[in-house]
Amino acid sequence: METWVRFNAQSQAKERLFRAAQFACALVGETLRRSGASTGVLASLRQLENHLSLGRQLLRLGSSAEAVEAAKRGIHLSDMVLRFCVTLGHLNRAMYLGCDNVLWAGKTGLVPGVEQEKWSQRAFRYYLFAVVVNLSRDAYEIRMLMEREVGGKRAKGDGNGRQLRADNGLQQLGLRLQIQLRLLLHILRNNPPLLLDLVKNACDLFIPLDKLGLYKTNRGFVGLCGLTSSILSILTILHPWLKLKP
Repeated sequence: METWVRFNAQSQAKERLFRAAQFACALVGETLRRSGASTGVLASLRQLENHLSLGRQLLRLGSSAEAVEAAKRGIHLSDMVLRFCVTLGHLNRAMYLGCDNVLWAGKTGLVPGVEQEKWSQRAFRYYLFAVVVNLSRDAYEIRMLMEREVGGKRAKGDGNGRQLRADNGLQQLGLRLQIQLRLLLHILRNNPPLLLDLVKNACDLFIPLDKLGLYKTNRGFVGLCGLTSSILSILTILHPWLKLKP
């Protein structure tokens, strides 16, 4: 399995490029539709988008094995919350990719009779679960870093605590929120991998929400979210230090 995982990793960059192009087609198509473009141009863009989607599914064949291997590595993390989030996130991704492989087999005719809508909904449910777990992991990382930062400032005799105790009511609450916001921005600015992962997951969240009908937007907004998350994913491939670990 390790040999296959190493081989499959080489196609990740191509899959990300295909994904970026696919969502770019959706974004451009919606923009042209609103500007009154001809049905022929819109149909050509939709056809190109479908071809790119099919190409992505081909490149993702066997990616579920990589997700399972990542889940196995996550089991050995010492932090219980990280262990739960990382393992569950990769397992849901493996299930999503497995459903995606079935969809590809159905679209190409290798497995006739595949119920496309049922398997598509199933795949997006697993996709949604994976993104929610990943966002939970990001929130946990942020919380831990904020607590560590506050603990360090207290150890150095920071004066914020005395200032908070001196204020009352809404003034105290406003000061607390202001300090928390500044602390959050400071942490994200000093942790680019965490910032990129948070933005990428936040963008990815709207894709399954729209596809499952839980929060309907439009093809242009979904295209923008998918294009943004794809570009961020490509950045983590080009610069591995930007990838959040573990």
